[in-house]
Amino acid sequence: MKLYFLSLASGSSGNCYYLGTPEYGMLIDAGIGIRTIKKVLRDNIIEFSKIIAVLVTHDHADHIKTVGCLGEKYNIPVYTTQAVHNGIDNSRYVEEMLGASRRIIEKEKTFLIRDFRITAFEVPHDSTDNVGYFVEFGNHTFTFATDVGHITETVSAYMSKANHLVIEANYDEEMLKFGSYPHFLKERVSSPTGHLSNREAAEFLATHYHSGLKNIWLCHLSRDNNHPELAYKTVDIRLFSEGIRVGKDVSLTTLKRSTPSELYEFE
Repeated sequence: MKLYFLSLASGSSGNCYYLGTPEYGMLIDAGIGIRTIKKVLRDNIIEFSKIIAVLVTHDHADHIKTVGCLGEKYNIPVYTTQAVHNGIDNSRYVEEMLGASRRIIEKEKTFLIRDFRITAFEVPHDSTDNVGYFVEFGNHTFTFATDVGHITETVSAYMSKANHLVIEANYDEEMLKFGSYPHFLKERVSSPTGHLSNREAAEFLATHYHSGLKNIWLCHLSRDNNHPELAYKTVDIRLFSEGIRVGKDVSLTTLKRSTPSELYEFE
């Protein structure tokens, strides 16, 4: 069966990804408007009615804006930990309180959604709770690791198992240091519960590359402290220093902040 991946948006203004088959699919986070979600899916010939689940990483507004609407208006199950659900309940950014659509999961306890085997894992970030997702489908393994304060052994283990890796490259260290953010916000971004820099992502990828890794997507780029070309170049150069050639050994893509990616198709 074919497998499709699409980034609808990836940045501090909103995050949403699609992973699915010709028959059904799911969203990972829903931090953009419902009209935008429907339009992007329609533009890519994906029927909104085939969305059967939403996986939520954490309760910051740019990841949960539309989960209430999806869960309660469209009756799509919303999966995340109890702590993240508590955060969603208390968020002023979610208009509809989740009820029957609420699904509670536990970290590192694998669950099934049709043919997807999904495992949530602990990710350090300054939200109520925060997880990444490791998704198995046939011979494909996807890891989603966004809003990563630092790479722990757990995060490293799940990212290292991926054939297809969505990894945060939020900021360039020099741009953050000399940028316009107030000191407290610079400290927050670069803290162990903040975000992952281009350099940190590049170092991990260069030192943990394996031949099974086919696709790398750099996600959640900062509008003020990064540029897509800079994130790409930082990773490309570090990979090359280890003899890993982008375009031959592995595909590398920088996901756009507020516009969709191409639709990726896998057999």
